[in-house]
Amino acid sequence: MNILDDLKLQYRLGGVAMRVIYWNIACFLISLVFFYQYSGGGFVYPNWVALSSDPNVFLFKPWTFLTYAFFHASFLHLLFNMMVLNFASNLFLTFFTQKQYLGLYILGAIFSGITFALSFYFSNIAGSIVGASAAIMAILVAVTTYQPLMNVRLLLIGNVKLWHITAVILVLDLMQFRLDNTGGHISHLAGALFGFIFIKLLQNGTDLSKIISRTLDFFTNLFRKSPTTPFTKVHNYKKPTERVPSRIVTKDKTQQQIDEILDKISQSGYDCLTKEEKEFLFKAGK
Repeated sequence: MNILDDLKLQYRLGGVAMRVIYWNIACFLISLVFFYQYSGGGFVYPNWVALSSDPNVFLFKPWTFLTYAFFHASFLHLLFNMMVLNFASNLFLTFFTQKQYLGLYILGAIFSGITFALSFYFSNIAGSIVGASAAIMAILVAVTTYQPLMNVRLLLIGNVKLWHITAVILVLDLMQFRLDNTGGHISHLAGALFGFIFIKLLQNGTDLSKIISRTLDFFTNLFRKSPTTPFTKVHNYKKPTERVPSRIVTKDKTQQQIDEILDKISQSGYDCLTKEEKEFLFKAGK
């Protein structure tokens, strides 16, 4: 098996978390071809991919509230996010379903994108963001809210509580809030808030991921070609039951045989009968 076949197998069998990672990597490779400015040494994303805080842009390009969460500003940006996503995904899927995972990723990205756009708009700041960090924070904080005291073994550190790891990441976001990438940090914190809300609602019986599951199922069924099968008439088949011969039928058969013997006698005489016929006629005459 070559590398390509191995990647295809991992994609098919790896579940939704592996597929989300693959989608992020695929989008990064696409962006290297179409959006990377080799002369300037950086990515320049168009406003139909990145999420802009300008309402004249995002109101007419609402899909950017999701597409931004699959593109990244650099290779290190992608690498760090995918490492954290893989870590958070394994923990989340220990307790929840794949549909809930995908629903949380998408809804976390949308909620964080809306929070970013509104906060920048009301602050009279123009900007745009890309990156899966907000959706990842939603997943990480969700599983931390559900199992904060879970022991996690880290390389070179040992066992720590899950909430310790999440707290460190959130504190780093807060510390860098005013330094750089303010829009990114706003979306990170919004994603964390949504992850917390998601679990609290789930514990109270409200599963927000069903919004995404039902939407995806609707479009899947809409475009799925229903199999056409020729009309066939259905016949109800009943197993024949063993019937006990009625006395009338038995009598008719006996009488028929007697009549045949009597005809034979009338034509050829009694002596032409066989021994079996004579015995049968004798018994029938009793």
